[in-house]
Amino acid sequence: MARFVQLLGLTPYEEAHALMERLVSARAAGQGPDVVLLLEHPPVITVGRSRGAAESVLDPGGLPVRFVARGGDATLHGPGQLIAWPILGLQGPRRDLIRHLRSLERAVLDLLADLGVPAQRDPRNTGVWLPMPEGKPRKVCAIGTGARRWVTSHGLALNLTLDLQAYRRLRPCGLDPDTVTRLADHRTPCPSPQALAPDLAPYLSRALQIPIEGPVVPVAPRERADLLRELGVAGGMAPEASER
Repeated sequence: MARFVQLLGLTPYEEAHALMERLVSARAAGQGPDVVLLLEHPPVITVGRSRGAAESVLDPGGLPVRFVARGGDATLHGPGQLIAWPILGLQGPRRDLIRHLRSLERAVLDLLADLGVPAQRDPRNTGVWLPMPEGKPRKVCAIGTGARRWVTSHGLALNLTLDLQAYRRLRPCGLDPDTVTRLADHRTPCPSPQALAPDLAPYLSRALQIPIEGPVVPVAPRERADLLRELGVAGGMAPEASER
């Protein structure tokens, strides 16, 4: 069973990352449950552990850049993008990080199909892609994960109404900025991240094979300390993502 928690409003990356790390540490120590965080960030560029990933940041301008312990290259987060971070202890046949990645893709593929938007995988690049009437498919969902003692972290970023112009400041996932798209350019009306987050939960539950424990829990910023106590997570905050 997993608790699905929606962090309301825009959650600064540093706060969300510290919360995630705290939950990962508790889960790895057998002191916390499986949790899936659903959230939305203010604008930020994150850089994963792939070789040369830092070189994909071209001109951040005023955007903060965070170096984080996940796979993959550089990517953009911001308002209009739905983030899902599954913090799961992988057991038995699920103890397979490639399977975990493919399960995240499957959840988004199924969600988009039910929204009337056909999507696909790319055999060379992780993520979810939308076919275009002309030209190559474009990426609508980036996926990059980490794991510690077989407890997963980070996850997926689904572009809904995100301003795509900010992608000009980097090479997202090491690719040309024009390879990125958003759901708003393919479906009208397009749901907001806050509205779509609860709908994503059952697709993640099914694809990841983790039953949902109760309804998705909405948590306002002032309620996060209460959330940690309810989840049985104690101790100080974990280190934040590094900045350069």
